[in-house]
Amino acid sequence: MTVARRVDYTGEGLSEDEVADTPWQQARLWVDEAIARSEAQDDVPEPTAISIATVDADGRPNVRTVLMRFFDDRGPGFVTATVSAKGREIAATGGIAAALTWPSMFRAIRFRGRAVELDREEIEGYFFSRPWASRISAWASQQSQPVGSRADLEAAYDRYAAQFPDRGKADDVPVPDFWGGWRVHCDEVEFWGGRRNRLHDRLVFTRTGEGTLDDPASWSLSRRQP
Repeated sequence: MTVARRVDYTGEGLSEDEVADTPWQQARLWVDEAIARSEAQDDVPEPTAISIATVDADGRPNVRTVLMRFFDDRGPGFVTATVSAKGREIAATGGIAAALTWPSMFRAIRFRGRAVELDREEIEGYFFSRPWASRISAWASQQSQPVGSRADLEAAYDRYAAQFPDRGKADDVPVPDFWGGWRVHCDEVEFWGGRRNRLHDRLVFTRTGEGTLDDPASWSLSRRQP
């Protein structure tokens, strides 16, 4: 069955005259505006939700949505179990793509490049900032592995909760050795702005040098057809 739902996108789009000098400056602006909108109204519930795409050993793609926990001019970053499906696939190929999408704002940002493992200091700093229950869940979940039932998962949580009781300290739950994260070292960053009549804007920064996302000399700008 074909279901056709017609919505004419009424976004402002993005022109070459308006785009920032670097992909970092433009991405930071759009992320900040998405966060501000999420605080003002309820149509952007998770402004930093980012879809992460990898490929498995057979070349089949996988995509999943996580939360972007790091964002600076080195690229967007996220945390996960290193033994998860995404962790294994990144370790095998190094290739990665990611997307931030805000449908109510008619905006999206696409990142493509290679995955760079986060420093242990960054991982520990973030892990110790999490609520106690979230730190326990990191231990209890063998991410991407089969589990017999919800009850089995909750039993594992209870075991680790007893092993690492909440004493109100940041380090009362240690960082699991199988827990880490990656940053996307971008070769390409595309900004998509929805416009009327499907004539959307797609402005693409392509890497031409070795600088960060905020180095104008390391990027060239072009437009793609929608």
